[in-house]
Amino acid sequence: MPMQKDAQIVTVAREAMATRFEVALHGDDPARLRAAAEEALDEITRLEGVFSLYQPASEIAHLNDRAAHEPVPVSPEVFTLLQRCLALSDETAGAFDITIAPLMRCWRFINDTGAVPGEGEIEEARACIGTHHVKLDEPNQTVRFTREGVMLDLGSIAKGYALECAAALMAENEFGNFLIHGGTSTVCACGTQPDGIPWRVAIEHPDEGEPPLRIVELADESLSVSGIGGKSFADAEGTEQGHVIDPRTGRPTQAARVAAVVCQGATESDALATALLTNGPAMLSHLRPNTRALAAVMKEGQLTIEANGL
Repeated sequence: MPMQKDAQIVTVAREAMATRFEVALHGDDPARLRAAAEEALDEITRLEGVFSLYQPASEIAHLNDRAAHEPVPVSPEVFTLLQRCLALSDETAGAFDITIAPLMRCWRFINDTGAVPGEGEIEEARACIGTHHVKLDEPNQTVRFTREGVMLDLGSIAKGYALECAAALMAENEFGNFLIHGGTSTVCACGTQPDGIPWRVAIEHPDEGEPPLRIVELADESLSVSGIGGKSFADAEGTEQGHVIDPRTGRPTQAARVAAVVCQGATESDALATALLTNGPAMLSHLRPNTRALAAVMKEGQLTIEANGL
């Protein structure tokens, strides 16, 4: 299909949630396109202020400060996302868990570059892990923690949720062809490129200089990628320890080097990619219908891809 007459692509970017968000959309009115992209990025910036672990005024920071002492009222937006998080934890057998913050702190991944903790530190942190420690009171829209030390960290779902909300805002404004991404972790694609072909996104190889693992076509879908690289360190034995920690063992996952999930919602793809990286290829056969995914694992010194529809 030829490119639409007078179609122009406008790209607008902004830093938020410790990454670079970018909106690309096309049409025949650049000023209107740019205004729509800025509005979508404004929504992402707003959501960072709601869900950030690091901003003292955020609702999540307030929960972490008070919820072990008393039920804390939260906005409907936060309550609904927490409900989705708990359901996703159940769906993934605990591989996705928003109470992971004590272990992230234990392994020095919060405001630090990572270090191996002592066994006692790990066990102390593990005692605070598990969504059973988070009690949601729907009639009163409050959240309570069952013990001291519980902390929420929505880092493995907040970018996906922000992209989902930004895409919904674009759709409300009657834009049907756009792509929004948050760094290398999650991409939300709607409609097509100007020439009518689907948006194409690379799943990068974890080793620099290697060709992409896949080139994925997306049409009204989201792609999320999770990997042990990026924020990681080498321990005394030379093993790479990444920032994705298995909440059930208290240790960085070694089940896969890269995991990628394609499904309709960016919130779900973000969480499921983390869970797949944590669980490894065995999870591929247990994903929800209409989900495409892959896990790249080391076998006999070689990176091997196991996939389901991707």
